[in-house]
Amino acid sequence: MKRQIGRGVRAASGAVAAMCAVLALTGPAYAADPAPYAFDPGAERVTGKVANADASVLDAGSVYRSSIKPGEKLYYRVNLDAASDAYVSAVVVPRSPEAEVAYGDGITVSIRDRNDSQCGSGDALVGSAEFARPISAYAVRTVKEGSSYCQEAGAYDVLIERKSKQTSSPEEWDLEIRHDVEPALKAAGSQPTTAPSEFASAPPAPLPTSAPRADRAGGTGFNDATGLEPGEWKDTVSPGQTRFYRVPVDWGQQLYVTAELSNDNASTTFLGNALSLALANPARGHVEGEVLSYSGRPASVSLDPLPPVGWSNRYASATGVSGMRFAGWYYVSVGLSPKVAKEYGAGPIKLTLTVQVKNEAQASPYAGDAGIFGVSDGDRDMARSGQSGPQAAKSATMRLVGVAGIGAGTVLVLGLGVWTLLARRRQGAGAPVAADGTTGRPSPYGGPPQAW
Repeated sequence: MKRQIGRGVRAASGAVAAMCAVLALTGPAYAADPAPYAFDPGAERVTGKVANADASVLDAGSVYRSSIKPGEKLYYRVNLDAASDAYVSAVVVPRSPEAEVAYGDGITVSIRDRNDSQCGSGDALVGSAEFARPISAYAVRTVKEGSSYCQEAGAYDVLIERKSKQTSSPEEWDLEIRHDVEPALKAAGSQPTTAPSEFASAPPAPLPTSAPRADRAGGTGFNDATGLEPGEWKDTVSPGQTRFYRVPVDWGQQLYVTAELSNDNASTTFLGNALSLALANPARGHVEGEVLSYSGRPASVSLDPLPPVGWSNRYASATGVSGMRFAGWYYVSVGLSPKVAKEYGAGPIKLTLTVQVKNEAQASPYAGDAGIFGVSDGDRDMARSGQSGPQAAKSATMRLVGVAGIGAGTVLVLGLGVWTLLARRRQGAGAPVAADGTTGRPSPYGGPPQAW
């Protein structure tokens, strides 16, 4: 009996522990961070070094937080094998949306061998939309048959360099850094090694009338980006704010995105490059970006046509092609310049995102679990329901809590029921009877029997 009750208590304790996990997941991780960006709450703090010999190692599959000042060149380190394509991305996050930035401000991320030869690099630049917002870039070490360049296993340097004009704000920028490694192929040499020569670049047909059209609020970073399936999604964006969304795009599928700002009758002042629309791939590498001017009337902008997701895209020189190199979550960010507030007020402006994904999904080329480089049924469910990653994790944990809670309650009720039944049987069968007719056990201290 004691063993049964003990298991019930342990089950209840498990339910409480699961609830604590939910509270940890949904608690102060964001509230404690004043920055208008949802950093990964599991990111480890790491400091970039000015000397590569002192650099900290970035583990594959892990996320890190760091920071960088204007003009700094900071080193980190990764350990790579001789068979896998490897990626190091950096999201640069200005600490204030009001920070002064200029065209060309940003960072360069590069992977370098032990002789400082550059294996791959990428830029995250403010560009013509000259306002502070989160932007991302990645560097790639590609393994290619017949190449002798950056192919060896061993330690490689990661260098992040910040470029900043004299007129720009001198404050530090935060960094969110990821290191990812692509899974092994089903068969070595089974994929093409040359870039595609062409792809269908015509704009898609209008959305069918049956496509979903609903409100869906964007997240504030890659970590809490809101899931979207093909459809028309309504949101709002305020001056100085950047909204994040994510769309699952599988092998062979082609993505189309359009952003539209609604009219605002507060003014008719023309503002050039008022809105930025950007796309990043599952490894957070920049793929494509567009800007939109605004004068208080309805206005829209679309990403240039992108190729279907394919292995051979990685060998193209254009980032709009090479970035579509694997399946997974593709991230859409929409930022509105803080300068809009001066003419149109600080309140939000209505935003519409139209998302289309064409073609049937093709088989994954990887031998095992694709990780972030694939699309699962669960990913499609999250896109359909509009969940972010943390929301999906919370839902899964709550389901666990529900099952654990029901199990613990059932065990406790059954245990107490059996306990009561046995007590009554003992009363009727073997307990001594007192002179007054009551049953009980003799007291070890003398006196009348002790009632059960």
